[in-house]
Amino acid sequence: MKKLFLKFGAWTATLPVLLLPVAVSAQLSSSSSTLETVGDSIGSDASNDLPTLIGNLIAVLLSVLGIIFVMLTVYAGFLYLTAAGDDSKVNKAKSLLTQGIIGLVIIVAAYAIANFVIDSLISAAG
Repeated sequence: MKKLFLKFGAWTATLPVLLLPVAVSAQLSSSSSTLETVGDSIGSDASNDLPTLIGNLIAVLLSVLGIIFVMLTVYAGFLYLTAAGDDSKVNKAKSLLTQGIIGLVIIVAAYAIANFVIDSLISAAG
């Protein structure tokens, strides 16, 4: 009987994940199924000059750094919660969290300073 409940629970948990694309009608249409069509639609309104490319690169880099910060925070929280009273693990988790926050502040400050300097140079030149 216990095995039956486990199988039923597994199917109940798996079935919504399998049927989710059907529920939200996430089927591809035949006209947008090729990568060339998607690439053409992405590149149609974007300019390909160097400042735009550098701006997009900086945005991607900041996104990756944000993801790293979230992962570091989750790891520090996991260490803190599983420390079980061990002072060395608690101190390691606190130092990781502190270092992550300091890194995030430095990244945001660098972005703000660079944005201010670039805007000032553009307004002075134009």
